[in-house]
Amino acid sequence: MTITEIKKAVEHLSIIEQKELFHWIDEYRENQWDKQIEEDLENGRLNKLIAQAKQEFKEGKCQKI
Repeated sequence: MTITEIKKAVEHLSIIEQKELFHWIDEYRENQWDKQIEEDLENGRLNKLIAQAKQEFKEGKCQKI
């Protein structure tokens, strides 16, 4: 199925069905984001940012929340 076909199909959904679909898409995207963050963390892609944040905190450039 192509994006164009999906768009046309969505246009034929009722408002209730569209809301249900959009809710599902939001949850799906959130789960995908969580998986990406976990993967980046496991593979060390965030190490530099974590070290930078710790250093800035140590220097008093930020505060605990």
